[in-house]
Amino acid sequence: MKASISRIAAVAGLTILLSLMANAAPTTFKIDPQHSSAEFAVTHLMISTVRGEFHGVNGTIVVGDKDITKSIVEVTIDATSVDTREPDRDKHLKSPDFFDVANYPTITFKSNKAEQAGPGKLKVTGDLTIRGVTRQVVLEATMPTAPTKDPWQSQRSAVFATTNVNRQNFGVKWNAALEGGGVVVSDEVKNTLDVEMVIPPPAK
Repeated sequence: MKASISRIAAVAGLTILLSLMANAAPTTFKIDPQHSSAEFAVTHLMISTVRGEFHGVNGTIVVGDKDITKSIVEVTIDATSVDTREPDRDKHLKSPDFFDVANYPTITFKSNKAEQAGPGKLKVTGDLTIRGVTRQVVLEATMPTAPTKDPWQSQRSAVFATTNVNRQNFGVKWNAALEGGGVVVSDEVKNTLDVEMVIPPPAK
């Protein structure tokens, strides 16, 4: 009798353990490109800010619900979609002077470390690749929002992240000197990533 009770207890314990492990499994989201954007800002002529964005943002975000350090971020940005609301400038940005999209049509970010950086904040370290050049950068990000169900039964969450990079480090080197000193375009580029991510409903 005691042996039977022990076996029952062992089975129950194993069931609970497996349940806890299942609940602790990370959640995988797909980035929704229709509701996500990657934006950048540079200083123009040393006096003003010019902003632009990329429309094609795709990728996967794995959220470590129980252990945020298990989170993984992989983002691919369509460099050919660069948009500053000025066609001639966009054409120049696509040229070899800047992004050289004919040879390097995508920009990628792949995380290798995620850690909490305060209440509601994350620090995500990873490899950013632009023009085939990879450098380590740190994204200052918000914690993913609590998942919410949309009218089509998909689960959705969102994150916001920022990072500053020196474009010279990625081979984006074009510039021109100003007569009174300074340059046309700043080397520092401020970047923001506004991402909505989704888990589609189970297939019927």
